[in-house]
This record gives sequence, C-alpha cells and structure tokens, in this order.
Amino acid sequence: MAKKARPCLWFNFNVEEAVDFYRSVFKDFEVLDEQRYPDPNPFPGGEEVAGKVLTMVARIFDEEILFLNGGPYFQLSEAFSLAIETVDQEETDYYWYALIADGGQEQPCGWLKDRFGLSWQITPARLNELTTDPDPARAMRANQAMLQMTRIDIAVIEAAADAA
Repeated sequence: MAKKARPCLWFNFNVEEAVDFYRSVFKDFEVLDEQRYPDPNPFPGGEEVAGKVLTMVARIFDEEILFLNGGPYFQLSEAFSLAIETVDQEETDYYWYALIADGGQEQPCGWLKDRFGLSWQITPARLNELTTDPDPARAMRANQAMLQMTRIDIAVIEAAADAA
C-alpha cells in the first residue's frame, strides 16, 4: 500500500537520469511505480513530453519518494534535504563521495548537494552522541569541531570532544 504522504522531488526533465544515479548509490533502491505523460500532451512552454516519464515512485531505505519530471519551472533548494544517519566513518564516506560525484558540491557541517541539486545531510550517529553529550563542555567542543567541517570526520570530532 502506498504511503499517504511522501516527499516529491521536482526535476528538469531528467528524472530517469536522476533515478539511475540514485539506484547506483543506494543498494536497496527500488522503483515502485512509473507513470508516463499521455499522448498527446499539452504541456506549458511547448516541451514535447508525450510518452516521457511523468513520475516515478521509488523507495530509498524505508522512505518512498515521488520523482516528478516537471521541467524548468521549479528548482530544488536547501529548504528540503534528505538526511542519512550513518553507522561509522566508512559508511559516512561512502555516501558522501558517491553523492558528490560527477558535479555535486560539498556544503558545511555534513551537508552536500548532489549533481541534480538535491541537498543531503550525511550524519554519523556518533556525531549526534558527541554533540548531545551530558557534559556540556564536551558537547560544545564536539559541536565546534563539526562546524569547521564539510564531510564529517568522526575521529577528529572525538578528539576535539576529549580535549580538555
């Protein structure tokens, strides 16, 4: 049964390329549904879209996402991001480097934009543990170290938290 609410990501007529990219990054990525533009289709702006993919619904981890092939009218922004909580540095690095490949951009504090402009937060669970440590000084040192980073480096944050 489809979820009643799910995020919808708007793409500029390159949704199939985006879905192929995400399928290569996420081992459990699964396309659940695909709809095509009807033929004929009066589309604003005169683009020829008849027969092209209109939407694809896919699952990443346990989250269903609607991918919309909507054209150039709206752009993705940091106002919406997908967050991945990682278990260790290896998993953090895997998602970080896979998602910035081929034109993505590093952003501060574990954020990045992939080549399609979708924002991601790659956050190790250990970072959350360190920045919410019951010792406020330790948590502050961990947070200050994180604020200096793009890709999160758990060992550096642990060392900062443990420094006295």
